[in-house]
Amino acid sequence: MTAAGRVRRADAAAIAEAAGILRAGGLVAVPTETVYGLGADATNDTAVTGIFAAKDRPSFNPLIVHVADAGAASALVVFSPEAERLARAFWPGALTLVLPRRPDCGISLLCSAGLDSLGVRAPAHPVAQCLLAACGRPLAAPSANRSGRISPTTAAHVAESLGARVPLILDGGPCALGLESTVLDLTGPRPALLRPGGITEAEVEAVAGPLARAAHGDAELGAPEEQRHGGHRDRSDDQRDQVVGVEDERADRQLPVDRRRDPLRRGVLVPHPGDQDCQHREHLDPAPERVVAFL
Repeated sequence: MTAAGRVRRADAAAIAEAAGILRAGGLVAVPTETVYGLGADATNDTAVTGIFAAKDRPSFNPLIVHVADAGAASALVVFSPEAERLARAFWPGALTLVLPRRPDCGISLLCSAGLDSLGVRAPAHPVAQCLLAACGRPLAAPSANRSGRISPTTAAHVAESLGARVPLILDGGPCALGLESTVLDLTGPRPALLRPGGITEAEVEAVAGPLARAAHGDAELGAPEEQRHGGHRDRSDDQRDQVVGVEDERADRQLPVDRRRDPLRRGVLVPHPGDQDCQHREHLDPAPERVVAFL
């Protein structure tokens, strides 16, 4: 069994140690208001490669880059007036903006997976902000779990999923939202919702106006348009499947489904006796509105 990663309460000393690890090209798990992220220096190719290796994540899957604020982001990407309005409304917070990357931004090309755009976000969690200030680098930080697993919302979840693959896990307590950031593509003629998340579609539209909606569904995974932001190909990072944990499958009947607002799938997580390795599988319930996800 893989040894657990080292967990430290996110005090000043732990944050200073984490900053040193990041500046040296290492990995650190850090809490955000959405989920725990697996952070690395986004300007360091070797460090970014370490994220893909630790997560068993395909290298063609872009990464979201975390920055302190809109000023730091504007040094990496070209901010439009629309992006400025959205950043003023929702940053720091659970909104990722995909914008054209600046040729001289210094961010590893691996973060963009060969694209000319970059997803950027300013997290609201005080530990994430303190770490950004301490290390002085933008951080690439997808969810801190192996690809295909559920995104972690506690330090213990990270240790269980990644073990010794991450040398230090900063424990900032449970994540406030427990849901990935909303991802909005601003590189097209009008804003497109690439991934629902912690900021609702209605909240975004109140600032940006009506959104174009990227195609969803497993059949679309791997489509070029869905390569524009970090996390879409990683099943654990794709919060289109909203789930709750229950002890047995009968609890599925208690789960309300409202498909009028949007086509998001709802489901429940239940233990599956045949899956000793806890690999994620899906089973379609006879009622098409429900998906039961077996762990």
